[in-house]
Amino acid sequence: MRGEEKELIRFLLSDVFEPAELENTLATARVRDMNDGGMGSIRFIGPGLRRFGKQLTEAEYLDRDGVLLSIAVNADRDGNLFEVDFWKVDFSPLKRYPKPSGLTVKPQ
Repeated sequence: MRGEEKELIRFLLSDVFEPAELENTLATARVRDMNDGGMGSIRFIGPGLRRFGKQLTEAEYLDRDGVLLSIAVNADRDGNLFEVDFWKVDFSPLKRYPKPSGLTVKPQ
């Protein structure tokens, strides 16, 4: 996992997980890029068949091209990190990876 991905996840999940638990998870996590047309989504690799469980947090970001990007961090049915899902409203590729300072976190 890239450093910018870890930074984003730390920020988005700071109120969801205890810091030590989150750091341990991120230190051992393996991810793969999702087939999303270059929007930036990643899926956490885990054992067995994993399925979406629930959304943990959501944020919005205005990409460099002025297009709104929605970011959702989702857990699987066992409560483990499942994916960080990026969705640009026009389905175009991500222009600049979001930094925490540019995010608007939506209340849960």
